[in-house]
Amino acid sequence: MPISDHVATVVAEVRERIAAARERGGHGQDVTLIAVTKTHGPDAVMAAWHAGVHDVGENKVQEAESKRAQVTVPVRWHLVGHLQRNKAKNAAKFDLVHSLDSERLAVALNDAAGEAQRVLEVLVQVNVSGEGTKSGFALHELPAVSERLHACRHLRVRGVMTMAPFDADESVLRAVFRGARDARTKLQGAGFGAEWLSMGMSGDYEVAVEEGATHVRLGTVLFGSRT
Repeated sequence: MPISDHVATVVAEVRERIAAARERGGHGQDVTLIAVTKTHGPDAVMAAWHAGVHDVGENKVQEAESKRAQVTVPVRWHLVGHLQRNKAKNAAKFDLVHSLDSERLAVALNDAAGEAQRVLEVLVQVNVSGEGTKSGFALHELPAVSERLHACRHLRVRGVMTMAPFDADESVLRAVFRGARDARTKLQGAGFGAEWLSMGMSGDYEVAVEEGATHVRLGTVLFGSRT
């Protein structure tokens, strides 16, 4: 089956599952499906577009730049992976950066966006589970971080991103996703709009939507295992 046909079939099923999960969760939120195309070629981006998915996620700046040069449709580009500060200038070209995980990165992104004469939309990455292998702020750090983010005039804080532990059971998933909701509430209390929750990947997106996710980041379920 051509990749475009396969992706179209899977996207239709995923959208049905998202709608059912949203109904079960009762939060009533709109949910944006982000097709994560890392390690897949431009054909995956095109297949997503033709299936009605106009938001594409990449983990690495360099890989995204290579694909952007070959993709002719106007997808919205999301940076969903860990970002090094020395790549901030390139990251400022994205439509949304999900992985603002340190104050030093915030300053670098703010400076890069200022040089580009734009306001960059970002999500604050939170490490709810406390795993040492995951980046992000702890919940108790957010009040102090919020003060510093207010000084970053070229950043617009749209919400929170988090990742749950791999292969966690449902109770752990729900605890992590609820923690991300708490983080969003803290940001809103600090004066940010922060309406978005980016959480949920191929193995846990339905639970994430039940818990209020507004953005889910799906790769394997759409395109198969990565190489």
